[in-house]
Amino acid sequence: MNPISRRKFLLGSASLAALANLKACAINGAAERTGLKNLYGDDFLVGTAISNQTLANDDQYLKTLIAKEFNSITAENCMKSALVQPRQGEWDWELADRFVEFGQQHNMDIVGHALVWHSQVPEDFFVYPNGRPIDRQELIKRMDTHIRTLMERYKGKIKIWDVVNEAIDEDKGWRESAWFKTMGGADYVERAFRLAHEMDPDAHLIYNDYNMHNPGKREFLVNVLRDYKKRGVPIHGVGLQSHVGLDYPDLSEFEASIEAYAAEGMRIHCTELEVDVLPVAWEHTGANISDNFEYADELNPYVDGLPADMQERLTERYVEMFKLFLKHRDKIDRITLWGSHDGESWKNNFPVGGRTNYPLLFDRDKQPKPAYFAVADLKR
Repeated sequence: MNPISRRKFLLGSASLAALANLKACAINGAAERTGLKNLYGDDFLVGTAISNQTLANDDQYLKTLIAKEFNSITAENCMKSALVQPRQGEWDWELADRFVEFGQQHNMDIVGHALVWHSQVPEDFFVYPNGRPIDRQELIKRMDTHIRTLMERYKGKIKIWDVVNEAIDEDKGWRESAWFKTMGGADYVERAFRLAHEMDPDAHLIYNDYNMHNPGKREFLVNVLRDYKKRGVPIHGVGLQSHVGLDYPDLSEFEASIEAYAAEGMRIHCTELEVDVLPVAWEHTGANISDNFEYADELNPYVDGLPADMQERLTERYVEMFKLFLKHRDKIDRITLWGSHDGESWKNNFPVGGRTNYPLLFDRDKQPKPAYFAVADLKR
């Protein structure tokens, strides 16, 4: 079946029999298909985030799939401060070491995520043992220790670091996080990049955030980048998290951000891509993990599977995204899916817990979806 007729078949059929046949074909053809990393090898890296569950359970089938399809991996959670240093001075390296070893075994570009973030920190990170908030000097000490410890351990192994994550608020400038308030401003951002560069001068250092298509956010970051460039702050790339939906964001704004950040000398990374197919809860399109909305059945309509018309819309959206990525392949270093299959996606529980979502290229059986084949066909 040629690519055009196959895509027409995959997208045009609304019958359960056709979808069942699709899965059978996917399973039978899995061994023969060429991985996305090879199809897009001349364009940019294609990566995925590896979950703690995958690392802890040693899922060999999934690991084989990841090794075949992707040439870059990101630590979804195992390197966040609450996981790798659950209490001050107590380090847990088991899953982080497994993650790095897997990447090295398969000659992948490894992304450390994330050195400085206001979320998923240990309960004692911003307070003294007596519960009193720490002061600026103590926070500097703790930040420096965290960055030095991780980067010393993985120097020469991790090529790319998300140095600072989500430090900019929507249209308001710097986020007034515990980092910002304790430091008395955003000095911690610059300090983090300078220290990370000192620890590994060869590492590629990224600022990573969501809703990077937002014009206000874009303007603020562009001004930061210009200031950093003048003063020699070592920042090399911008990570656009790319948590998108079927009809948001406006891709013209997404494209404008790619062009704007690249114009400031930044390499572009689309770092946490997925396509949310579920109804938007109360116009929420952000990715602040503390956001939480009450469950309602009307927000969870596809418990028994994704209907064919929605499968088609998902596929069309992925095609739109990858066409845009290819258009700007000269500016983009990496596209990373935020999870390897639907069953492990955080979008099943965010921003409404208990939902069934279908946002990735592989289904819950770890088989390729129509969207996968359509993305692959762009390069055949």
